[in-house]
Amino acid sequence: MHRHVLIHDASTCRRRTSIKWQHYDPDVLPLWVAEMDVKPAPAVADEIRRVVADGDLGYPVAGTYLEAVARWYARWSAATDPSRMALVTDAMSGVKGAIIAMTDPGDPVYVTVPVYPPFHSVVAASGRQKVPVALTTDGRLDVPALEAAFTSSPGRGAVLLSNPHNPTGTVPTAGELTDLARAAERNGVAIISDEVHAPLVLPGAQFTPIVSVPEARGALSVISAAKGWNLAGLKAAAVVGGPDASAAIGRVPADLAYTASHVAIRAHIAAMDEGQDWLADLVHDLAANRSLLGRLLEQHVPDVRWRPGEATYLAWLDCRALGLGDDPADHFLRHGRVALNSGVPFGGGRGHARLNFAASPVVLDEAVRRMAHGLDQRVDW
Repeated sequence: MHRHVLIHDASTCRRRTSIKWQHYDPDVLPLWVAEMDVKPAPAVADEIRRVVADGDLGYPVAGTYLEAVARWYARWSAATDPSRMALVTDAMSGVKGAIIAMTDPGDPVYVTVPVYPPFHSVVAASGRQKVPVALTTDGRLDVPALEAAFTSSPGRGAVLLSNPHNPTGTVPTAGELTDLARAAERNGVAIISDEVHAPLVLPGAQFTPIVSVPEARGALSVISAAKGWNLAGLKAAAVVGGPDASAAIGRVPADLAYTASHVAIRAHIAAMDEGQDWLADLVHDLAANRSLLGRLLEQHVPDVRWRPGEATYLAWLDCRALGLGDDPADHFLRHGRVALNSGVPFGGGRGHARLNFAASPVVLDEAVRRMAHGLDQRVDW
């Protein structure tokens, strides 16, 4: 299938100086950290050129960004109000700010494992107690298990969601979020939803913002254009409150607004307002790569188990049948010269690895063939 934006070969990408292509030796194919092998959306590139031409390199203005976020949420039929938002540095600073706003020191924060490793560290950095709760075997929210955990500290803490979920790629349904919201309300638990991957929901699934769930009127979400348009180096994000979350928004540390980048704000607004055609092309390419990855794994490493995700460009690979121990990513790096993320830091991820398939079909094909070669040969490349 033809690709529109995921078209760049390894030699082109190796000219980049960001971490994905520079962290490992030049003979390693990097399919690890959440960067995509794309060039910027034309609207973003044009806006950055205007910023430079005008010398517009000063301090940020929050209002324009928050208004753009409100317009973006409206695409999901979620009515949000910039007065119930806070500008923050990036998604994880927003998550930390939301934790501080919604909980007290020492409170439990429930995380659904396996989950993005910074979720684990941000809870500790916030002075809260991490309580891991496993997803179901098919990678979905286990609401009964979460409610059972809530009862251990009634009336306290927050549940921290990854929506869509990193690394499994599942997208909680409106029904699942409603059930969770009711369980949280029964037990006095707040809800925080990291929705940074929301623009990358693939065909066959539908994203539901937590703030659009009537039973979650007091929830907070965190949103940014960073993942959808590959703008991790341009830092800006927003914490968004539901209809009853004005007080919580007021407790998000105000100094975070001063650490967002004005250039990032300009680029993110251009992405959200004018980058829809590019995003549609990207989602098309990711859906095609999702199918391609399934075929490649079945052909070359059939003992790897993978449930194709509903969103993101991340594949959560169950490699336990390969007999590679707790960290198969280490084996594939040493014996196949392919860099994946180890599943261990995600919690509950022993024997798993996370693969980033936001690459050209040529790079993806070579990477899976290298993985297979590493299993067959058991020798260093």
